Order: sequence, then C-alpha cells, then structure tokens
Amino acid sequence: MFSYRQLTHDDAGSFERLRLFALGDTPSAFSSSLEEEIGFSPSEVRERLSGKSGSAVMGAFAGRELVGLAGVRREAKRKLAHKGLIWGVYVTPAHRRRGVGRGLMALALEFAERVLELRQVTLGVNAANKAALELYLSLGFVVYGREPEFMWVDGQAQDEFLLVRFFVSRQAQATG
Repeated sequence: MFSYRQLTHDDAGSFERLRLFALGDTPSAFSSSLEEEIGFSPSEVRERLSGKSGSAVMGAFAGRELVGLAGVRREAKRKLAHKGLIWGVYVTPAHRRRGVGRGLMALALEFAERVLELRQVTLGVNAANKAALELYLSLGFVVYGREPEFMWVDGQAQDEFLLVRFFVSRQAQATG
C-alpha cells in the first residue's frame, strides 16, 4: 500500500537522498546531473520543497520510506502563467510497475489543475523510456514534438518527446 502527499521542508533529507539516487540510477531520465545537484546546500534543497512560486513536489511513500517523486511548477512569466511543467518524475526500481508513477502523476495533475488553476502542463520524456511514455499517454498527454539529441549522457545522444496535457479543451480556450 502506498500513500501520496505534497512534500514539505521537513522532507528535505528524504527528498535529497532519493533525488540524488535517481540521478545516479537513471541519468538518461533527467537533464540535471548527479554532479550538479550533489553540492546543493540544505537550504537550497528545502527551497525546492517550499511550495513558493506556484510549485510543489509530490512524494509516494511505502510506509515511511519515500519511493517516488514528481514535481510541478507554474511558468514564471505572466503571459505563460496558464502553463505548468511536470519535472523530476522518478520511482525506485523496487516499486515500479505497481501504480506508484500513476498515483504521483494523479496528485501532480490535480495540484496543477485545482490549486494552480493551470490550463495545461507539459513534460519531456526520454524517447527510449517506453514505460514512462505509455503512462503519460494513458493520462491524457499527447506528443507534440520530438527533440533530437536533447541531451548527451555518457557519450550517447538522447532524444526527447515533448508532451502536453490540457485541462480545458482547446475549443473552450479559444472561446473563453
């Protein structure tokens, strides 16, 4: 059984451990690197969980153990404030294929739509990550592009699919 909730500054230690593990475990899934984030100060880590500026990090727990993460944030610029970004989605290997990613995404999407009142969210997924792509498509995301050689990891080019999910139909956006 898993539980899900928004992380707070009290979760900073668990968040940092899982985030650093994720960056080392699956470097091709993230544009950040372990080397870049390992030096973050405790205050920088807590700031990521502060919920300021229209953002949140959701956590999945197996008992008291943090086993999954998903971040969501509103675009900062005024003209883009109707949009958000899902970032940093990760589930530990032992807990994959058990619905944890779906639970995290459901919470992140609910936060984006109901709390941030966004009209759409975007995300990027490594084109080789078929399981994640299938999850996102099943949640109503659609692919709107593919960026070749989005990043390089260990000397290998990585392509990325760009996805969007609308909370309000495009027709309603045009008339509303």
